[in-house]
Amino acid sequence: MSPPPLAADDLQARRTRRRSALVGIVLTVVACACFALLDTATKLVSVGVPLLMALWMRYLFQSVLTTAFVLHREGLTALRTTQPRFQALRGALFTATSLFGFISIMHMPLPEFTAVVATTPLCVTVVAALWLHQRVSAWRWLLVAMGLTGTLAIIRPGSDAFTWALLWPLCLLASGTGYQVISSKMAGHESPATTQLYTSWIATALVSLGVPFVWQSITDPWLWVGMFTMGLSSAVGHMLLLNAYARTTPVTIAPFLYSQIGFAMLAGWLVYRHVPDAWSLAGIAAIVLSGAASAWLTVRETR
Repeated sequence: MSPPPLAADDLQARRTRRRSALVGIVLTVVACACFALLDTATKLVSVGVPLLMALWMRYLFQSVLTTAFVLHREGLTALRTTQPRFQALRGALFTATSLFGFISIMHMPLPEFTAVVATTPLCVTVVAALWLHQRVSAWRWLLVAMGLTGTLAIIRPGSDAFTWALLWPLCLLASGTGYQVISSKMAGHESPATTQLYTSWIATALVSLGVPFVWQSITDPWLWVGMFTMGLSSAVGHMLLLNAYARTTPVTIAPFLYSQIGFAMLAGWLVYRHVPDAWSLAGIAAIVLSGAASAWLTVRETR
């Protein structure tokens, strides 16, 4: 006997959601691999190209590629925005985050840098509680403390591993947290493709203001390859992540964002033969566990 039509429809809907979630997870993991490639290329290029120039090249390549993809998929309607001030603020925060990220990558190994950046969602929790006055459970505060402890284990203030240059990742966390908060406030009010388009071009325009003062000719073709790789991996990574969010829920995706730390460790070992020391590994583990547990709590709270 065949199942009732409603039961069959429910089963098919469940299978469709499961398949869509799996595709979203795969897209997220591939996006994280792209972001690890972006950070690796950035670290390599930063040795031979001025900071602002490398950042400008990345944004230009990213903006052109993103525009071609978005306009092909959505047409000129993607240019319409209902949140111009928030778009400008988001673009400015994105620029600041990338700038601090570039400086941080120059002074930190890739795995440790990626782990510190991974605490951004925990910082968003603090902002949500203190600024947005959202209720945060005791368990979440415990996870925030755990993530902070992991970050301190990596940076280690007062030890030989600490230099003042390691304060740049903290600036990165501040701007990145603001970027995420603005993004969450814009969610549902603006098309993700439109937001990505405006963010890319606003960042390009802002960095363009300083490029004439640092411009230098580039004769090494590998530097051009590196800068193109930065733009391509950034554009592809962000578009994959946008498509992942379109296929499944953020709480499904969140735990898999930490796969970027694994890719960063692999890249750091392949390119620089760098293996994090015991303290850094402990800090990375604490950050991954706190982030994964936070995502699990979110799943429980949204059931």
